[in-house]
Amino acid sequence: MTLLLVSHGQPSAPEPAEAELAALAKAVQAQMPDTEVLSATLAAPGSLGRAVARAREPGQVYPLFMAGGWFTRILLPSRLAEAGGKGWTVLEPMGCDPAVHALVVEILRENLPSSRVLLAAHGSGKSPAPAAIATRLAARIASDLGIQAEAAFLEQSPRIAETTDLGPDSLCLPFFAASGSHVTEDVPQALAEAGFQGRVLPALGLDPRLPVLIAQAARQGRPICAETCRAAQ
Repeated sequence: MTLLLVSHGQPSAPEPAEAELAALAKAVQAQMPDTEVLSATLAAPGSLGRAVARAREPGQVYPLFMAGGWFTRILLPSRLAEAGGKGWTVLEPMGCDPAVHALVVEILRENLPSSRVLLAAHGSGKSPAPAAIATRLAARIASDLGIQAEAAFLEQSPRIAETTDLGPDSLCLPFFAASGSHVTEDVPQALAEAGFQGRVLPALGLDPRLPVLIAQAARQGRPICAETCRAAQ
């Protein structure tokens, strides 16, 4: 079987994002020794085409996106077709995976005590899905951990920069798949504008347990029309 990890990447500096994703692919490969695990970012010119050409056979595509929608249902299949990638199955995106949501809760549990959690996400001005997923996840965090939790966004309301009362015992978890400029620049700037005084955790996509969950998702083989993504549309 072939598994292809695909992320947005970083248009302004594609090489670091390509390297980070390749390292993740190597870690997933260690969990699936009988599977060919490749990687490509959409931002790096020709990256997807090279990965498709390298593949021994068509297989599964795991999108490291935080929601389903146009990118996973329209753009990614179109880019695969342009690259000559016939016969590939696009799996449920990372941000829609219930196992990833459980990991978020566990990460925050490990970092308690805290009186308040901010799930910092990208959001979208075009689709309600990204905000719906992050908001539902924040509600789960509040329910499972018994603390105040909310989602706020870079691209839509409620905005991270407008969040208030984030004191020294607050936690912020960036709900992002990688450590691009949104995580290293945009989220910190928005938190500074909000007067955030708490602790910022590493982006979700950097957690060392993620390769196990990606391998698990590939074995289960759930396509992008899985119920968790449909519910957020």
